[in-house]
Amino acid sequence: MMNRRTQAAFYIFFLFLLASVSIAHPIPDIPVRTFLPGDGTARVLVEVDPRCFEDDPETAPSLLPFGFSAVTPAEREAMKLRAAELVRRSVEFTLEPIGKMQPEFTFSFTGKSAAPIGGEEDPIVLTGEWKTQLAAGLTGWRIRSLPEGKLSVVFQNIVRGESHPRIAVLFPGETSFTLELATLTGSNATPQTGERVAATPSAGDGWSTFWQYLRQGFRHVVPEGMDHILFVLGLFLLCREWKPLLAQVTTFTLAHSVTLALATIGAVNVSPDVVEPIISASIVFVALENIFRPRYTYWRLVLVFSFGLIHGLGFAGALKELELPSGSLAAGLVGFNVGVEGGQLAVIFIAFLATFWVRDPASYRKWVVIPGSLYIALRGAWWTVERVFGW
Repeated sequence: MMNRRTQAAFYIFFLFLLASVSIAHPIPDIPVRTFLPGDGTARVLVEVDPRCFEDDPETAPSLLPFGFSAVTPAEREAMKLRAAELVRRSVEFTLEPIGKMQPEFTFSFTGKSAAPIGGEEDPIVLTGEWKTQLAAGLTGWRIRSLPEGKLSVVFQNIVRGESHPRIAVLFPGETSFTLELATLTGSNATPQTGERVAATPSAGDGWSTFWQYLRQGFRHVVPEGMDHILFVLGLFLLCREWKPLLAQVTTFTLAHSVTLALATIGAVNVSPDVVEPIISASIVFVALENIFRPRYTYWRLVLVFSFGLIHGLGFAGALKELELPSGSLAAGLVGFNVGVEGGQLAVIFIAFLATFWVRDPASYRKWVVIPGSLYIALRGAWWTVERVFGW
């Protein structure tokens, strides 16, 4: 029989796992890209993925050309109206010193980043465009991710044909920096107070981008990356001793850092249809090894390194969704990777707090390792089937 402490540890740990079931991959952010050629005009593009219209966008399939061909003209117009309403509910736009304003976007169906609709596997999105003349006297441009919105918003600016390295990734309720417009409109007005960024990049922009992408990396693991969370928990369950655990986590970190960097710079390109099933299968493999090969050996490090390479490709897919400009590549890549590591360490810390009081190794294995690993293996197996067959 389990004593009370063992029971408490087991139930806390099990509830932690159970709470994770409902969290899957994140729904897309809303990118807001402003093009400022320096001639007194501005062009703003917003992008809405049709998955955001579904009740469960995390599991909804992307809109591909084959499915798009079956959408009637009336349905397409309705989707454009829904996209416009979603932007109104999610993003607030401000031009200084005018104040809050609402651009009238014209929506059309395109590929990502306003590219032409591409091949059969390239997702189709709704792109809204707004063009305006920047009147003399305008001093700043910023956006806010509205608290009632459910999506994060990415604020990017392309000034005189060059992507500005300063990027804001805004969670609901957050406000971006203010991009100064005086040099683009010939204004001599005194800028208002608040965090401001010159149209000409500065040394501080790299640090800001690092921090923004660190948050995104952490969020991609906690709470949104349940496949990665369960994999890390599988590493933790084999052995709580700090040396084996540190060796596994370090090996995993080195491996996924390599493929994350290579995939981000375009040196490696593997389809998510291949990567995602292997990630879920790796969860099953590690969990079953905890049950049937409970002793830590160097073989475990070889296994963890191999699977870490695959997980790195998964992290790269999330980073690519943010379309990091070349000028911010190093800062964003390092920040995202540090955020991922922070998320993994947070998972291990929570698991340790939930189980540290189970002192007896036999009880720990019987009431925590085996049931926890079995649960992880079942979840991973289900995800593998879902991803292979596209359910």
